[in-house]
Amino acid sequence: MGGDIVVMMLGVLIVLILLGVHIGVALALCSGVGVYIMFRGNTEAALAIMSNTAYEAIRKDVFAVIPLFVLMGDFVWRSGAAGDLYRICDRTLRRLPGRLAIATIAGNTVFAAVTGVSIASAAAFSRIAYPEMMKLGYKQSFALGAVAGSACLGMLIPPSVLLIVWAILTEMSVGALFVAGIIPGMVLALLFSGYVIIAAKVNPEIAPPYDKPLTEPTPAEKRSELIGGLGILALIMVVIGGIWLGWFTPTEAAAFGVICALIIGVIKGMRMDDIIQSLYQAGRTTAPIMFLLIAAQMYSRLLALGGGVNYIQGIFIDSQLSPFMLIILMAFIWLILGMLIDSISIILLTVPIFAPLAMSMGYDPIAFAIFGILVIEAGLLSPPFGLLVYTVRGSVPDPTATLKKIFIGSAPYFVLILVAAFLVLAFPILATLLPKALI
Repeated sequence: MGGDIVVMMLGVLIVLILLGVHIGVALALCSGVGVYIMFRGNTEAALAIMSNTAYEAIRKDVFAVIPLFVLMGDFVWRSGAAGDLYRICDRTLRRLPGRLAIATIAGNTVFAAVTGVSIASAAAFSRIAYPEMMKLGYKQSFALGAVAGSACLGMLIPPSVLLIVWAILTEMSVGALFVAGIIPGMVLALLFSGYVIIAAKVNPEIAPPYDKPLTEPTPAEKRSELIGGLGILALIMVVIGGIWLGWFTPTEAAAFGVICALIIGVIKGMRMDDIIQSLYQAGRTTAPIMFLLIAAQMYSRLLALGGGVNYIQGIFIDSQLSPFMLIILMAFIWLILGMLIDSISIILLTVPIFAPLAMSMGYDPIAFAIFGILVIEAGLLSPPFGLLVYTVRGSVPDPTATLKKIFIGSAPYFVLILVAAFLVLAFPILATLLPKALI
């Protein structure tokens, strides 16, 4: 009976989402109604379970890493360090075909290690890299694709909010998932860069070579770039290095990262108004995530009470598909959901069901987590939702940069993300090597 109720509520949940009901409201509503039915209309018992679940959902200190990492990334963005980083990468890579696009990818790779969210990277490099590429005659869709596609690295390279949410839902180590994302993140950045170089070689018109000598930065610009570049490296050492070496828990590393990011921002000219705006922005970004996490824990409690995980797993297993085909089916579901809702909502909806199923089939939980993040990450570029595509469109100071052009330009990056995902699935050591060695 419990399994039937879970499946019924899952159907209602999907209908509500398709009707445009906010995912958090839909999750909470279906969870509450489902528990109420299971307890045969005992309102007091249902409310007691739901309220206790909501309280337990966010009382752990690990949840503090989400607002802290978001705040750290916002401090770095407002300080102008992202621009410093881009200019350093630009001069370093000047001999490569499509160097500005590669500088964007390289800048996003490093910037991802201090932001935790792709939206921050997309917003920053839309304003920094896109105008420079257009100035040199890059094809518009190619330039837009480089910005949107490389911003996806922020969801894989730690400290990633998606990795944190996945770890919380599956009760895995946040630190282990953080270091697990590093090698796949580097592989993805290399795939992106390889695509840019090949595309620029095959068709130089999309990324004209820069044959003029680079102008030397002024002493003030050099000083700013030095502070920004060294500041970001220091942040990476504090956050990632501290977790690797066992000096900090992820929560402590996030707190130290915020302090360091604030120091960098003040040195580079941030004032009290900027700091206050960063605090507001961190709150605006974090509050919906925390609400979603509460609703997701209610949904997980419904699954647990009704035996929903075992029931749905039984449906998958009874389908007599091979383990690999079941993984393909999961990836297909993730991609379809990516066309409709955001990445965190996808994780909250599916991971409580998919993660135990994958482990029961013998897949490594860490490798499966990275595989899942990559596939879900691809949804950030898929129409019609494509959160990063809309972020780039809203951030690019050019009215001719249409959504169609951004979707077309980011399509190769979408494919490469899926290639990286299946590389991790085929070679789990890409994800498990560092956690086993360092954690």
